[in-house]
Amino acid sequence: MRLKGENICFGYKKDNWILKNVDISLGSGEVLGLIGDSGSGKSTLCKILSGYETNYSGTVSIDGEKIPLGVYNPVQLIFQHPEKAVNPKWKMKDILNEGHVVSQDVLDSFGIKKNWLNRWPNELSGGELQRFALARALGPNTKFLIADEITTMVDAITQAQIWESILGIVEKMNIGVLVVSHEKKLMNRLCHDVIDISRINKT
Repeated sequence: MRLKGENICFGYKKDNWILKNVDISLGSGEVLGLIGDSGSGKSTLCKILSGYETNYSGTVSIDGEKIPLGVYNPVQLIFQHPEKAVNPKWKMKDILNEGHVVSQDVLDSFGIKKNWLNRWPNELSGGELQRFALARALGPNTKFLIADEITTMVDAITQAQIWESILGIVEKMNIGVLVVSHEKKLMNRLCHDVIDISRINKT
């Protein structure tokens, strides 16, 4: 299975492109790194590939088929700031199981404690919230995971723990992962290949 973005163009103003004629391809089980300067369009590309941004030209497809709207998106995006991706009026157990019932194996892999489930989002740290966001995203119908600077806000030990859990789960589920980060050492350790957005962006 392969996720492709082809001839992706995006800009807020005419002839002022953030992305122009970008091609990117991610296969099942592949861990691909994406680096680039701030403002280079990395996060915008992530939102386009995962369906959060629809005002663009070009195509996003899985095995040549466009991803249908209104159903569970097999391309899941994890944001840098997990507090922005949860409903502050819901308890964590409701947030976690919004789309599907998360297995105990996944909860254990991310070190999610039972007593966290009855807490509100503001009662958890950023690292704890990010574990919930990942557990929720790695559902049975997820085929690709896009991780946009997801461990920037946590300490090195927590970062290592989170990535160890992610890689174990995605390998078992044969999920393709796009890793966006400024940390080259992390990218080299995690990824099969790393590309610079400046190489694929023809602005």
